[in-house]
Amino acid sequence: MRIIKFTHACVRIEHEGRVLVLDPGTWSEPRALAGADAVLVTHEHTDHVDVLRLLGLGVPVYLPAEARLDGLAALPVTRVRAGERFTAAGFTVRAVGGRHATIHDGQPDCANLGYLVDDRLYHPGDSLHRPDAPVETLLVPAQASWLKLTEAIDFARAVDPARVFPIHDAQLNERGMASVNGWFGEALGGRYRYLAPGETA
Repeated sequence: MRIIKFTHACVRIEHEGRVLVLDPGTWSEPRALAGADAVLVTHEHTDHVDVLRLLGLGVPVYLPAEARLDGLAALPVTRVRAGERFTAAGFTVRAVGGRHATIHDGQPDCANLGYLVDDRLYHPGDSLHRPDAPVETLLVPAQASWLKLTEAIDFARAVDPARVFPIHDAQLNERGMASVNGWFGEALGGRYRYLAPGETA
């Protein structure tokens, strides 16, 4: 399984000629979708999904059943719920979680699914929901208005994966990213690795 990180929360997974893209939002590079066979969307916020880019793609798009997005009628959309297993681009996917993390005073409250891909890689979207199964590779949110760094570190420790790569980092400048990488590295040791946009693991 080849993992390519793009800006913010967008990750491309390639295996044996198959391509699955997770959370290609407005902040990610359009090339993340080149040759995609399917797309997974964790939730409806534009930093995780760009409907206009998906319109011309013509590939299956999987997203939470409760997601509210304009323009979906023209897309080959499959709405999924927590606990469902399905196949996307030849990968086995299990949807977990259910709600977006709270920012302030109960807001925002939208559906958010984490996706466990091939029982190996976990993308939680905008939540810190812990899957009930072992995870080999964790994509951990690094920065958000709904997140404290100590929560992200505790989440990564609790999931206890073999590898950890940060996502959800587009609002961090170079200095901030260096600080976050330092804390994650200290807490997680050699399991943690920062991937710059376009870098592969």
